[in-house]
Amino acid sequence: MRLSIWPGAAQRYDEILEVAAHAEATGWDGVYVADHFMPNAVPGRDPHGPTLECATLITALGAVVPRVRLGTLVYGNTYRHPAVLANMAATLDHVTGGRFTLGVGAGWQLNEHEQYGIELPPVKQRLDRFVEALEVLHGLLRRPVTSFAGEYYQLTDAVCEPKPVQSPLPILIGGGGEKRMLGIVAKYADAWNTWGKPDLIAHKSAVLDEYCARQGRDPATIARTAQALVVVDGPVPDVAFPVVGGSPDALRDVLEEYRSIGLEEFIVPDGLLGKGPARLKAMDAIRALI
Repeated sequence: MRLSIWPGAAQRYDEILEVAAHAEATGWDGVYVADHFMPNAVPGRDPHGPTLECATLITALGAVVPRVRLGTLVYGNTYRHPAVLANMAATLDHVTGGRFTLGVGAGWQLNEHEQYGIELPPVKQRLDRFVEALEVLHGLLRRPVTSFAGEYYQLTDAVCEPKPVQSPLPILIGGGGEKRMLGIVAKYADAWNTWGKPDLIAHKSAVLDEYCARQGRDPATIARTAQALVVVDGPVPDVAFPVVGGSPDALRDVLEEYRSIGLEEFIVPDGLLGKGPARLKAMDAIRALI
């Protein structure tokens, strides 16, 4: 099971670079960044706090951190035309020497859309648009020329050159909705990602397998990835996102659970790891358990 770190974007670039460089030096497999322009408007969090922009940040990391894979969790489809994103992704794959994972999602964070005047459609329309975007991404990144006549996107003899270094460039889809999103994952994704503890991931992975069977796709061709907040040693807080650990033994056990259900990559958000030397020490403790 691969182990990756996810430094939050609401911190200084030198802090994020410190995390990425430490992951590089100590055997971690990947570094991910989120695609947001501001913190989510939730109780206890400043919705006007600083947030580094995803594409610029990951390009900078890709140029200075030479080994680990780099990916996005996840580009929101509502923020960019998928043809623009395809060109960004291809360039990122060249900047990183073939180490980029294109993580995409339908888009969701309300306050960003409200402040910037970006439309956030109802869920059905958002997913319809996302499916069309995936058709555009597949076409531009994997075929010489693409024409597409959709309701939301139209391409005529469109090209995206140079193509990515990787063939194909892996597309990761984030989301766990069982009514429709996992069916989209089954059709379009090279990797799937969601939040959750092992029991939830196992359940949703089984649902994904069912969608794959309906489409005649080998479920083993979709890499399973997940994340949860991590406490190495201390009380586990009551927060909205799943939290695992609390002690080294408990963390070792839950990592083994993830491995046993077939998870291929566990991603650690750095939100509960502290700052500075304490964060690097926590990263070392987690790495020692894999």
